[in-house]
Amino acid sequence: MKNLLLTVLIVIALSFHVNAQEVDTVPISTKNLDIKLKRSPLPTRIGTIQFKPVELKPALVNAKVNYWKTKTSIGINVNQAAFSDNWKGGGVNSLAIGGLVNYKAEYSKESYSYVSEVIFQYGKVKNKSQLQKKTTDRIYWDNKAAIQLSKNWYFFGSINFESQFDKGFSYSKDAQGNEQEKLLSRFMSPGYLTESIGFEYKPSKVFSTRIGTGTARQTFVLDSVLQNANATNFGVKQGRSFRNELAFQIVSSYEKEIFQNIMLKTRYNMFIPYDNFGHIDHRLDVNLVAKVNRFINVSITGVGLYDRDTDLKVQGSQTLALGLMFAFPR
Repeated sequence: MKNLLLTVLIVIALSFHVNAQEVDTVPISTKNLDIKLKRSPLPTRIGTIQFKPVELKPALVNAKVNYWKTKTSIGINVNQAAFSDNWKGGGVNSLAIGGLVNYKAEYSKESYSYVSEVIFQYGKVKNKSQLQKKTTDRIYWDNKAAIQLSKNWYFFGSINFESQFDKGFSYSKDAQGNEQEKLLSRFMSPGYLTESIGFEYKPSKVFSTRIGTGTARQTFVLDSVLQNANATNFGVKQGRSFRNELAFQIVSSYEKEIFQNIMLKTRYNMFIPYDNFGHIDHRLDVNLVAKVNRFINVSITGVGLYDRDTDLKVQGSQTLALGLMFAFPR
């Protein structure tokens, strides 16, 4: 009997071992089992979220768009040298004063733009035992209105005026060595008024070129003495005070801060009369300004001019100045 019972137990054990190898898990029914799960410590809330509309009142801002940009620059330069009576190094007491006013206004709205620029320059130098002499003298007023045609091209119309404030002289010495002067020019002798229409190419804010296919320039010599004394008379016939020319004109401008606190401004003007294509006038203005601090700057200005109505050779002028510069707005 014991052997039979042992045999049955061995068979049951072997059967259980085989079933355990064939089945990975053994399902256990939890029905009717008193199993209590631990409650989560996190609070739970069941319900609906109430959304209430919020009334927003529109805020009225009393602001206007300003399509104008203006800039005014005022510069003053003073150079002075003095020597004692027994100074053996040589030298002449001198005093030089120069001034500059540059005003520029720009209007831009959609495809329309307008630019007006005024430049006033005047300077004098006085050396001991010599007559006063001008170092610079210029009145320049340029106005241009344009309508944009494409990304870089505009149709423009412009008018500008140019002359000088004071009399201009040439200097020589008489037989006794005294300095004497001869009148060469004065206000509105000459004076230039130029009207132009055409197309402008402006690929960037720093560079532009005007191509004036329809340009007219009036030259004025209002001083009666200069009308008869000057052989060329600035292109105006002797004894007359007015001359009108129709021409093709190109005006290129470049203005950029090439280095930190160093501004380069150039302007080139080419004027080709339709009645004489071989008589081409050229003028190049270059201005380099280095800003030392908020008010003090160093400037170098150069002008190259070729105009057969005034001289058959190229004319040039150059100035170097250290002075004060005030700009508004800053």
